Amino acid sequence: MTATKEAEPPVVAVPPPAEKVEAPPKDVKVEKPEEKVVEAKAAPVTEKDVPEKKNSKGSLDRDVALAHVESEKRLSFIKAWEDSEKSKVENKAQKKLSEVDAWENSKKASLEAKLKKLEEELEKKKAEYAERMKNKVAQVHKEAEEKRAMVVANRQEDVLKAEETAAKYRATNQTPKKTLGCIG
Repeated sequence: MTATKEAEPPVVAVPPPAEKVEAPPKDVKVEKPEEKVVEAKAAPVTEKDVPEKKNSKGSLDRDVALAHVESEKRLSFIKAWEDSEKSKVENKAQKKLSEVDAWENSKKASLEAKLKKLEEELEKKKAEYAERMKNKVAQVHKEAEEKRAMVVANRQEDVLKAEETAAKYRATNQTPKKTLGCIG
């Protein structure tokens, strides 16, 4: 009888599952425990070696061990499903972040292109305005030269007139009717 006690697995108190076990997710492969492996763990029990009480206790131990294995299997499926869902959520969030980054970059590029276009237009307008101002300055300078030329021409005409009139007065020995504005 001592040999039989050593061969029995230790008693583990695991409550049997109270509810029906849900089916695992479709992408997780379900492995069913093989009966041969469980039977290999338990020592073969014959009626001669073990009385009736021991036989039911071995069956109970095996049921408890199977319940424990089933519980661990269910928990591992749940953990795998949880990891899968977390991975999906992370991937979805990463995709959304990438879309936001792409949107931001496209909007920035569009605005920078508009800004560059406006700057080019302003530079063009500035150059055109500067050209117009230079043309106006040149026109003013031209008009000023014309006015100077007129003044010089008028001066020369007036000087010639004065010289002719003075020569006439000298020739006739007459005095001019008007003299200098302050003397007369």
